[in-house]
Amino acid sequence: MKQFLNDWGLILVTFLPMVGVLAMLCVPRESEETHKLLAVITSLATAFVGILLMLNFNYDRAGILQFRVDHSWIDAINSRFIMGLDGLSLPLLALTLLIMPLVFIYSWNHIPEPGNVKAFFVLMLVLEMGMIGTFLAEDLILFFVFFEIVLLPMYFLIGVWGGPERKYASIKFFIYTLLGSALMLVAFVAVYFLVKNPVTGEAIQTFSIPELKAAGGEGITRAAQVVIFGGMFMGFGIKVPMFPFHTWLPDAHTQAPTQGSVILAAVLLKLGTYGFMRIAIPILPDGARQWAPVIGVLAVIGIIYGALCCLAQTDMKRLIAFSSVSHMGFTMLAISTLTTFGFNAAVFGMVAHGLITGMLFFIAGSMKDRYHTLEIKRLGGLLVSAPKLGWIFGLCTMASLGLPGLAGFWGEFPAILSAYAPAEGLNITLFRGLMIAAALGTVLAAGYLLWLYQRTAFGTPTEEFADDPHIHDVTTPEWISWTPLLVLIVLLGFVPAIIFNVTEPAVNIIAKTVGG
Repeated sequence: MKQFLNDWGLILVTFLPMVGVLAMLCVPRESEETHKLLAVITSLATAFVGILLMLNFNYDRAGILQFRVDHSWIDAINSRFIMGLDGLSLPLLALTLLIMPLVFIYSWNHIPEPGNVKAFFVLMLVLEMGMIGTFLAEDLILFFVFFEIVLLPMYFLIGVWGGPERKYASIKFFIYTLLGSALMLVAFVAVYFLVKNPVTGEAIQTFSIPELKAAGGEGITRAAQVVIFGGMFMGFGIKVPMFPFHTWLPDAHTQAPTQGSVILAAVLLKLGTYGFMRIAIPILPDGARQWAPVIGVLAVIGIIYGALCCLAQTDMKRLIAFSSVSHMGFTMLAISTLTTFGFNAAVFGMVAHGLITGMLFFIAGSMKDRYHTLEIKRLGGLLVSAPKLGWIFGLCTMASLGLPGLAGFWGEFPAILSAYAPAEGLNITLFRGLMIAAALGTVLAAGYLLWLYQRTAFGTPTEEFADDPHIHDVTTPEWISWTPLLVLIVLLGFVPAIIFNVTEPAVNIIAKTVGG
């Protein structure tokens, strides 16, 4: 089994969703139940392969790539099909493999208008393949291909199955991310031509991420690294999204169907933060050190700005969307410290945000199904009309505001603490100021989340919905799709070492490349 996984494990976990797509293409569109079953089985089979990989993963050597695949691919440009799994990518792979089956199960009775189950599930399986491939790719061109694959399925999910302003939101999402990707590709090409072998001094001319990391930016002047890092910053920063490139996110979240919002919040945003840690920082260490203060300042602006925007929202889903801007700011602040502690905090923050905000969007979607609106002033009395849903919503809001004992606390507190002692050479005074500002952001988070919960869950149902038969409590598919997320939110709150111990060896290597 170990040898089989070494040879085929990563290829199977990446491309099994496409096997499901091929099977669904052979089934008539009218057989909706068959398509639903195929999608669930495919996602569960992919998750099973992922579990086998995790069970056979050597956690004592989590800092090195395991189950590595290295095959000839595009010889003309010396780009190879390289994939690998280490302590940095493992938690994010696990998050993806968890979220997707739950989304498919939730979708069993929640197919958005205008229907077409076949196309809807095919697109989500293609999206799953792209996300998994991005987390496992170890060649810049291969990474770029997977990174771009996720654009089209999400564009159609928003543009076809979204809300009234879906066309505007989908085009905005596509243009923003495509612009960032174009600049990122230019940066990749520059690295290809400029990086030199530290021993021989000759140009490497490779897209292999491990080789480029080993070179440590050799041959690229500090000024050039700053410029090239800027190109990667645009590509990854827009995907996060960082302030001021965040404006596509609230529109995309608000207009996307529930499933699209969950996937976008839980996994897709992490492609940007992962890109910073996997590619930009270790390959361009001098550029990273120069950009770190800028990233830190923009991250904190995003924290405060996102929180203030949340206080001004009248739509529940749009409020949760702006909260993502704020919460991802904590992750980027941790990354900007360029330390092992900060990188560890960032990975935990990614996972915690994925679990918690994914759950919040699940809840928002279920409330939209019941109330047919997410206008906050029209909601109320959830604890009376649907008490189980109300208590689940309460748990998730407390997790999102960072209550100790829940996963959100470990997504925020270590990120703030990491700014107290940034990497050597960074401005300590600046980062400690950012730490204080970020801490104030947690107060604002408590304000807008408690305000949201009080308005929607407390009191009695409004007269408009007092006797509405559609207002019912949690259904069986909802219980099945939500329970794993709720358990993990609590479990990681009490045992954060589950993630910290896995990521520590991998992020320590990244920190050493930049002197952190």
